[in-house]
Amino acid sequence: MDWGRGGGLLRRSAKSENDRMIELADIRRAAERLRGQVLQTPCVESRTLSELTGCQVFLKFENLQFTASFKERGACNKLAMLAESANPPTGVIAMSAGNHAQGVAYHAQRLGLRAVIVMPRFTPGVKIERTRGFGAEVVLHGDTLDAARTHALELAATQGLSLVHPYDDADVIAGQGTVALEMLEAVGDLDSVVVSVGGGGLVAGMATALKALRPAIEVVGVQALRFPTMYNAIKHATLPVGQTSIAEGIAVGTPGRLAREVVERLVDEIVLVDEGDIEQAIVMLLEIEKTLVEGAGAAGLAALLKEPERFRGRKVGLVLCGGNIDPLLLAAIIERGMVRAGRLARIRVSARDVPGSLARITATVAEAGANVNEVHHQRAFTMLAAQNVEIELVIQTRNREHLRAVLDALHTAGFQAGEM
Repeated sequence: MDWGRGGGLLRRSAKSENDRMIELADIRRAAERLRGQVLQTPCVESRTLSELTGCQVFLKFENLQFTASFKERGACNKLAMLAESANPPTGVIAMSAGNHAQGVAYHAQRLGLRAVIVMPRFTPGVKIERTRGFGAEVVLHGDTLDAARTHALELAATQGLSLVHPYDDADVIAGQGTVALEMLEAVGDLDSVVVSVGGGGLVAGMATALKALRPAIEVVGVQALRFPTMYNAIKHATLPVGQTSIAEGIAVGTPGRLAREVVERLVDEIVLVDEGDIEQAIVMLLEIEKTLVEGAGAAGLAALLKEPERFRGRKVGLVLCGGNIDPLLLAAIIERGMVRAGRLARIRVSARDVPGSLARITATVAEAGANVNEVHHQRAFTMLAAQNVEIELVIQTRNREHLRAVLDALHTAGFQAGEM
């Protein structure tokens, strides 16, 4: 049997039903099973992002799924198969940082199955409450997905529940692969597809379908630099693994065994992006496309922004794989993005400590077209002369060029001023 790159096959050992071989036909059957159960999300060009990145960018809006993530594809496929089996289980259990949890909980509720979800303690509250809202029993355990997985296996054994693994399960992987079928149906001549990688279920399913249908297409995985676990596995590297990431959906300590086999054969490259890259991509998608994504969902755009030359002139498909993000985290990301763009700046102005100085400073800033958010006087902790005062301002500007114009206006007015 040929296991070559063009075959689009996922090899599994003969030890269990989940260790069989997956090919394009399995993904096609999953697509039929999911018809009417999950949303066929749009895949459309972003003209603005295309101009900014130098390539033709097509966005697959998986953040528009009912649970705001592609994860419900694999979960629905697996649960539907369990429900149709000769001996359907009385309940299922899953471990997840949130998106797989919601997919399992939602479709288990639809199918009348009990669902127990084990989530790491760091999981954002919005994902925990959403999962509970779908009727699942949520168990918070451990600080990592691996710790949650161990506990889920223990509960599965003691309570007789069927485990629905988020990425190391053939039926789940087949469900995730349906994203690729829809992308090629919408844009048949893509040159590259860029996919976020955590445990590897999404990229494995998509690569299996993509390489079977178009062997020459480039499949690029993206991981957070803080969690380069799949990168380490296939590159035989030893990059350090962190504790947390803004892209918690792909912050996986151990990649899937099944997925790793596919990635090694079918994925052309894995790009690593840092936290700042991901934050920038989140803000750009929100501002330009008016669409909300979580860190994992923005990783693909982060890769395009980090390595534009790699994709220049190509037709590139990006999967916006999820949109579940904590509102407080989103607020912080937006504010930090404004700082990086120079639209929110902190400046220090030195002036004589006499009546009217502050009024002159704020008037100068206003005349330059900026808005003052905060003002702080500093008299004691400064090296200025005792009769002088240091004033810190947080101001809103249009961009960095406008910020420089505000500072020039303060200099012209006779003040010493600079960005902090």
